[in-house]
Amino acid sequence: MAKSKAKTVFFCKECGYETPKWMGQCPGCHQWNTMTEEKVSPVSKGTGKRGDNLPRQELTGLFEVSMEEEDRSSSGIPELDRVLGGGIVRESLTLVGGDPGIGKSTLLLQICRYQANSGKKVVYVSGEESLKQIKMRAQRLGGFKQNVFLLCETDINAAAEAVREAKPDMVVVDSVQTMYSEEITSVAGSVSQVREVTSVLMQLAKVEGIAVFLVGHVTKEGVVAGPKTLEHMVDTVLYFEGDQTAIYRILRGVKNRFGSTNEIGVFEMKEQGLVEVENPSKVMLDGRPTDASGSVVVCSMEGTRPLLIEIQALVSPTSFNMPRRTTVGIDFNRVNLLLAVLEKKAGMQLGGCDAYVNLAGGMKLGEPAIDLGIICAVVSSYRNLPVHEGTLIFGEVGLTGEVRGVSHVEQRLAEAIKMGFTRCIMPKTNAEVLGDNICQKIQVIGVSNVREVIQVL
Repeated sequence: MAKSKAKTVFFCKECGYETPKWMGQCPGCHQWNTMTEEKVSPVSKGTGKRGDNLPRQELTGLFEVSMEEEDRSSSGIPELDRVLGGGIVRESLTLVGGDPGIGKSTLLLQICRYQANSGKKVVYVSGEESLKQIKMRAQRLGGFKQNVFLLCETDINAAAEAVREAKPDMVVVDSVQTMYSEEITSVAGSVSQVREVTSVLMQLAKVEGIAVFLVGHVTKEGVVAGPKTLEHMVDTVLYFEGDQTAIYRILRGVKNRFGSTNEIGVFEMKEQGLVEVENPSKVMLDGRPTDASGSVVVCSMEGTRPLLIEIQALVSPTSFNMPRRTTVGIDFNRVNLLLAVLEKKAGMQLGGCDAYVNLAGGMKLGEPAIDLGIICAVVSSYRNLPVHEGTLIFGEVGLTGEVRGVSHVEQRLAEAIKMGFTRCIMPKTNAEVLGDNICQKIQVIGVSNVREVIQVL
């Protein structure tokens, strides 16, 4: 009997679209040059088959579904519990991504330490490091009182079998790109292998009731390598933000089936591992210049947490035919839009000036409430006029120069009062509905357009 041959197909690295021939543009996500060639066995379709250990499901009425609370356990790190929505959920599959060396493995080993010391059984599966390397990191972190069981294996089926025999409460797989399945003929890290490995881990989490953490490599664009379907398959996606050479790291939840996706956790990298930062606003404002033009403080809501952060702007005459525009931590197009508003509605001649806008502390913010702060920083630098150090600014700016209201105003002002700020420039619509108890603690200045803002400064 003739042996069936493996066929060649092309997968999109971004969305996982499959086609029998190469295409310059993916029909699924419309990205260019994302098709990769892989050999797929015609016998096994990988992720399309049903797991042998997956029980057969029956129809259930909507009102028959039990609404019991999720079985959560603390990770031992309150900042991480905040991002996860209250703790680690059983039968969950969590993907942790980030740049190399930013602290993914360190954070997960710290979670393993707390879980093991709490009497739970933890298995750490590594496809990148040896047992000695993991032991060296564990000794550097310290604090291990109970055993964390280690397994160096790249075959996902062998690793899954070992996990089923051990019956742990938590499993860490580092990383998805190093694991492979013998049923797929392509190399480890390919699109089909990543989907197959994730499918096996998903079945392992749901059937065995294990909390599984999966480490994912990132591309040069900062997204998890592999198909976008990888993020759709998991329950939670966490991203580490920040430069690996910087002190502070931001853990952001971009997908969470068990909680909010707006929460962030702030960590500081120290010799004993990642240490949570309890007051990020104080940390972000440390070292802020007190009498320098182009420096203002804004308030952005990250989930339920108000975060005070400094925005710096530098506006200087250009020596080029076309002025330069550079942003760090803020959307480039948004800054260009606000510069155009200043030129049109405030009469500022910025066409002959270079403009540089920086968000201090290595953060990345996209909330529209920081628009007014960007406007004030640019005006302050352009006029070489420092803003009073006790001033907080927030508000959204529209294309016609109007200042629109924002949400969670009382929480923002409470954080400003806590940090010692004495004056707040904010949208007039928000200032008119504030209570007297807040206005007695901080001076509130309401503005309705950018011209009023410039006069107040």
